Amino acid sequence: MAGIVHFTPQEYQEAAHKYRSDLLMLPIIGCEETLQYMTKRPGIRYKESVGELSGSAQFAPYKASRRTNTDLHLNFRTLETFFGSVCTDFEPNSAVSTLLGMMSGSTKGDGQKNTLQAREVLALISRGLSETLNNAIWSAVRNENGDTTMDLFNGFDTITSTEITAGNIAANKGNYLKLTEEITELNACTVAKKILFSLDPILRAQDLNMYCTQEFVDMYNESYQSMHGALPYNLGYEKNTVEGSNNKLHMIPLTNKMGSNFIHIAPKSNMLVGFDQMGDLESVDVREFAPFVLTYIATMFFGVQFESIDRRRLKVIELFGSSEQEQGNGQGQNSGQSQNQGGSQEQGGGQEQGGTQGTGGNGGTSGGNGGSTDPDDGDEG
Repeated sequence: MAGIVHFTPQEYQEAAHKYRSDLLMLPIIGCEETLQYMTKRPGIRYKESVGELSGSAQFAPYKASRRTNTDLHLNFRTLETFFGSVCTDFEPNSAVSTLLGMMSGSTKGDGQKNTLQAREVLALISRGLSETLNNAIWSAVRNENGDTTMDLFNGFDTITSTEITAGNIAANKGNYLKLTEEITELNACTVAKKILFSLDPILRAQDLNMYCTQEFVDMYNESYQSMHGALPYNLGYEKNTVEGSNNKLHMIPLTNKMGSNFIHIAPKSNMLVGFDQMGDLESVDVREFAPFVLTYIATMFFGVQFESIDRRRLKVIELFGSSEQEQGNGQGQNSGQSQNQGGSQEQGGGQEQGGTQGTGGNGGTSGGNGGSTDPDDGDEG
């Protein structure tokens, strides 16, 4: 068929080896929607200790005889990257056709052979891996027997839940806040300020990201307009920072935060994303195991971690309704409200009847008046 470009398996293999580093980097680049607000750590294979070092030494007025001991505090956390693999089949001609359709201004016939190369086909596959990787950054749960990206590593939400269970992220440590009401368009601005005011002063003084959903940002904008729409300094609808934060608390809406039970507040430097890209254990290869079908094979390391969970580096906000108990209470409250409404309607009906028996007035009041004019009728009622 005219216009179809064919590459041999050897050309794909050569492209995989020649452009190995670029192909391995594409899934990371494809996560840039999220990673631009985090700190990337290349060269991490398996485990590396990260964290903070603090000491008690301090300056004081000069005194030749002064000599003190310094207490060094090492608060280490482990950034672990897990070794993952992909082995997926693709039909070369279909991949080429897809790329030709995506290429703008491509020429016809022999010109296409000069425009398109085997590496573009492999790049198309490699970029496709980034979507599932990006979606897993918060919610992934490590399962060494799993078959998806969600099983590869522990995401930030999973790490958060583990630390809450262990008591390391807690209200008494200053790095945790549990909301007691659902966020709506009416209260989102108030809730955001409550979160802001709860931050440790050292954390609040830094340039911070609030990792949240687009829904939260939308509700904040609506809430802000309803509360402050007429203020002279309110010059626009879309707000990027929380009011009162000196433009330091930036709202970062992320698509992969949908369904999360948490809002995270931290400086960019505290959100670590580890991968390798520098060693020889990661690889890209193309093999032919069946006619007309090639197999794309790749391995890479990936993992995430908080550099510190100290209140001066992190604040975790757990949303109301995230626990099963709260969800059950909410259903019970709705059921109780329905019953109360039903009861009030029945009571209202009784008052209405009383009103028709009475001599004047409205509703239950007239019914009461009617009953008081005739004691016998009142006894019967």
